[in-house]
Amino acid sequence: MERERIVKGLTSGIVVPEGLLAHGRGEALDYLLGEETTPVAMEAIKAAAALLLLSRRPVISVNGNAAALVGEELVRLSRELGAPLEVNLFYRSADRIRRIKEHLLSLGAEEVLTAEEDLVEVPGLESARRLVSRRGIYSADTVLVMMEDGDRTEKLVAMGKKVIAVDLNPLSRTARAATITIVDNVTRCIPLLRERVAEMRRLSREELDSIVRGFDNQRNLRESIALISKRLARLSGYEEPLSD
Repeated sequence: MERERIVKGLTSGIVVPEGLLAHGRGEALDYLLGEETTPVAMEAIKAAAALLLLSRRPVISVNGNAAALVGEELVRLSRELGAPLEVNLFYRSADRIRRIKEHLLSLGAEEVLTAEEDLVEVPGLESARRLVSRRGIYSADTVLVMMEDGDRTEKLVAMGKKVIAVDLNPLSRTARAATITIVDNVTRCIPLLRERVAEMRRLSREELDSIVRGFDNQRNLRESIALISKRLARLSGYEEPLSD
């Protein structure tokens, strides 16, 4: 079903051919996780929900793959948070931006920002992802990114922003640079994140802040890698991974 959504996104002009490569890479990593949301990922989702609720100007960054795979869920999360969606692309064209924006609006999005309307650049970034909306990513205190390139995450953090990344690769630059990394498939993660946001809305700011401060992203990544290692060892017939 996920592959079909990506292919449909390609034929409709939302996804680029390079997006198929990215999806295949993510699919392979998801196999290593057992194609399930791990307890480690659930801990990160909880921390991410707390951070989003604490944020005064959260923004959800959307690329073609995310729009094709979880567009409807992103719209629902946007409504739950009162946070705008912003189209931000590595392989950027005005036509593709328009198509993704129209797709999200057709799913019920209340606000979809693009750099076309209020363009400003992320300092120090060379790729097309540097072009953002002043009212959106540029002014955000927290940015939710999915299937990200590490350069932009690093530059957003350098600007003083908090970055929540959904990345199936716990070894990537994005995963290591983000404030909170959820090592999970977006198709599972985004609905769970929305549910956590709704559930945790009743918590005080002090309780939410305690959850965020108690989260260690580097430890969470190490635990994700350990889970993959243990699963591979189990599947190979060894109780523990082979030593070098």
